[in-house]
Amino acid sequence: MGILKLFPSDIKVVVLIPCYNEEVTIASVVNGFRAALPHASIYVYDNNSTDQTVKLARAAGAIVRSEPLQGKGFVIRRMFSDIDADFYVLVDGDATYDPSSAPEMLGMAYGHGLDMVNGARVTDRVDAYRRGHVLGNRVLTGLVTSVFGRRLSDMLSGYRVFSRRFVKSFPALSSGFETETEFTVHALELAMPIGELPTRYVERPPGSASKLNTYRDGFRILGMIINLVKQERPLMFFSILCAIMLVCGMGLGIPVVLDFFHTGLVQRLPTALLATGLVILAALSMGCGLVLDSVALGRREAKRLAYLALPAPPRMPDEQAITMSSAVSEP
Repeated sequence: MGILKLFPSDIKVVVLIPCYNEEVTIASVVNGFRAALPHASIYVYDNNSTDQTVKLARAAGAIVRSEPLQGKGFVIRRMFSDIDADFYVLVDGDATYDPSSAPEMLGMAYGHGLDMVNGARVTDRVDAYRRGHVLGNRVLTGLVTSVFGRRLSDMLSGYRVFSRRFVKSFPALSSGFETETEFTVHALELAMPIGELPTRYVERPPGSASKLNTYRDGFRILGMIINLVKQERPLMFFSILCAIMLVCGMGLGIPVVLDFFHTGLVQRLPTALLATGLVILAALSMGCGLVLDSVALGRREAKRLAYLALPAPPRMPDEQAITMSSAVSEP
């Protein structure tokens, strides 16, 4: 709580909780964040729940709104469009994230003027973070960070703090759980000032069921990554396609050419046509990559200018830095 004392009273903080059928956990999540951030407004956005989520969230003191389009990405888009604040704390409504980490994450964002602070999940409970999910997260995070920059360790965390500048410049194009990937790429692509803090992660309480489908949503996230690489790094994407088709074309075509030199005949005409087609497609792919790379540069410049048109996040005065450091270490 010591960190919150350093926040000026005019800084507005909101907690955003997207929800779908979380009647078992929503009240505890709202109460936990009300205790951790007593001056923050807490918004619960219901996504067509069929249980008592809305009633229990409202009874716990949250401001409840709804988004009829099904999918976490649609809810994120609606929340970011509707609400204006200096800092936004985004967290899932499943009671797996630790509310007591929120003041420290906010303190990091305010102390260093960051646009995003990611809550990296840390747990020793097998039920909270299954091995398959850990492996999938590492693979997907590795793919994204290898392309866009190694600045985060947990790309799929649902616990983050954002500045107004991040939220109001975020395009929010995804519809489901792949929105966390979009958060990460948006921050890395624009080279935003970001940070990451470890936060305790626990299993869902009895009676609460995850809405995440490991394979379906995993493939959707992978598809989102491929699509983002195509859009933001087209030269890399089409160069890889070019290399694959060129190797295949040469592998098929070289034996045909060698036979022609020995016999003067093209004995495998279908193979020769296939090899020629692959080499032509490889050249076209490289041409597309070069053209789209220029287009992507123009889009990136436009996004950067839109981002810079918004005010920078509030930042703690330099003379309070030592005070904040001591506040972070308080139990």
